[in-house]
Amino acid sequence: MSENRTTLPLRIAVFGAGSIGCRLGGALAARDDVTLIGRPSAMAELDRAGLTVTGPGDRRLHARPRTAVDASAAAGADYVLVTVKSADTADAARLLDPYLDGRSTVISFQNGLHNARVLREALPGRTVLAGMVPYNVVRTGPASFHQGTAGALLLERAGAARRFADSAAAAGLPVGLRADMPRVQAAKLLMNLNNAVNALSGLPLREQLGSRPYRLVLARCQREALAVFAAAGLSPARLTPLPPEWMPSVLGLPDPVFRRVAAASLRVDSRARSSMWEDLQRGRPTEVDELQGEVVALAEHHRLPAPANRRLLELVRAAEEAPAPPAWSGPDLLAALDR
Repeated sequence: MSENRTTLPLRIAVFGAGSIGCRLGGALAARDDVTLIGRPSAMAELDRAGLTVTGPGDRRLHARPRTAVDASAAAGADYVLVTVKSADTADAARLLDPYLDGRSTVISFQNGLHNARVLREALPGRTVLAGMVPYNVVRTGPASFHQGTAGALLLERAGAARRFADSAAAAGLPVGLRADMPRVQAAKLLMNLNNAVNALSGLPLREQLGSRPYRLVLARCQREALAVFAAAGLSPARLTPLPPEWMPSVLGLPDPVFRRVAAASLRVDSRARSSMWEDLQRGRPTEVDELQGEVVALAEHHRLPAPANRRLLELVRAAEEAPAPPAWSGPDLLAALDR
């Protein structure tokens, strides 16, 4: 008897195999035929050493997925996971377009609100689904990556989503299917507003979130974001035990109270860092335009103020051009919002 099609290994291409792409592709390679497509230097590291992913906790994964440096390697894939930075989404679609037919499903596992739309517009005739990665992953060495927080992938509920979700779950990557992905992405953007705070602090996430002045910076950013989302008619989904609307007030609690109230919502290990911190450390462009910049753009459209997000946008842009990564103290960063 032939094996049921839904249990056969999938052909999966990961386009933009950085930290998130390698974490997802490394797990999926345990069951499926995975090709990681990325920069030549990064793919050469993977070919030499194999891929190692650690965390959260004591979890350790080692895999040797196939690698490639050209979009042509995505031809014939059942699923193409796009994990490039948001600013590179249009270029990714242009490069992939010649090699994808109507049988390939494209999944955007990216930050920001608009990447799935950009991919749909640039890849007519293909199925494009919005996805969300709830955890942060940072590179800890050549071909080594660390996942600092837990959670399940979220994916737009559609006919093409179920087969990927089932296969990913079998490989140890749980996937939740959602009919409200715009609300999910808004909630993720709220959480990701901390990426800039963490990057400017230079601290591990646990230490930064444990300090009230840094949390007050994040709280001001989130209040502005909630106001512009309300003006846009967008209600962020509840992804944690605490409703999104409560978070700015909870962030402002004294440190001992905050640790008790928010422990389940903001559990991170001691090695976790934001991807924006990693970008600044490596002298790469960040995604601040798709995070604080998105809030500022929405605020301008709805004629609302967003001074905290605007100031962090300026500070991260300045840090991108600086000769050394920043290390703002919490009190100094909080004071900088009013300058």
